[in-house]
Amino acid sequence: MRKLLTIALFIVFAAQLLVPAQMIHQQENTLITGTSYKFKTRPIDPTDPFRGKYITLNYELNSFQTDEDWSNYSGNVFVYLTTDAEGFAMVKRVSKTPLDFDEDYIIAKSNYNYGKTVQFNLPFNRFYMNEYKAYDAEISVRTAQRDTTKICYGLVYVKDGTAVLDNVFIDDIPIQKFVNEFQDLN
Repeated sequence: MRKLLTIALFIVFAAQLLVPAQMIHQQENTLITGTSYKFKTRPIDPTDPFRGKYITLNYELNSFQTDEDWSNYSGNVFVYLTTDAEGFAMVKRVSKTPLDFDEDYIIAKSNYNYGKTVQFNLPFNRFYMNEYKAYDAEISVRTAQRDTTKICYGLVYVKDGTAVLDNVFIDDIPIQKFVNEFQDLN
C-alpha cells in the first residue's frame, strides 16, 4: 500500500512539472520554427495604472469582410494570414472551424459580429517587460501610434494556430532599445 502511494505521489509530481514544461516548449518551438508576421498597432485609451508591467497593444487587424452572415456567431474563429506588399499581416480568410489548408492561422476570439463582418480579438495584446521600463514603453508606443510618420507593430510568430508575440517595434527599432534611447535623452 505504501509503495502504491509513493508511486501515485511521484506521478502527481511528474504531471505538475510536465504540463508547464509542455506549455513552454510549445511557445519556444513556435518562436524557433514558426512564421513571423508584423501586426500594425493602433492607439488605445490610457491604461490602468495598476498594469504598469506590460504594454497593452491594440491592432489594426481586428475584422474581416466575408461572403456569409456571421451575425449570430460568437466564439473562436480561425484567422488565416497572408502579408501585404510592406510585409504586414493581413487576413486571407476566416472560418468557424479549422480548414484543411497549409496556411498559417491564429485562433482568435470573436465577440461581436454584424452581417458579413467578423470582429475578433487577437490573443497577443500584452507585451511584458521590465517593470521600470514598461511605463516609458507604453508612453512611447502610444505617442508613436498617434504620429502618422511612425510605424508601430508587434512581431508575432505563428505555427499551427499558436501565436507568440516576440517583440514590439517603433520604426523597426525594438521597444527596449527605443525606451533606452528615450530615457537617455531625458
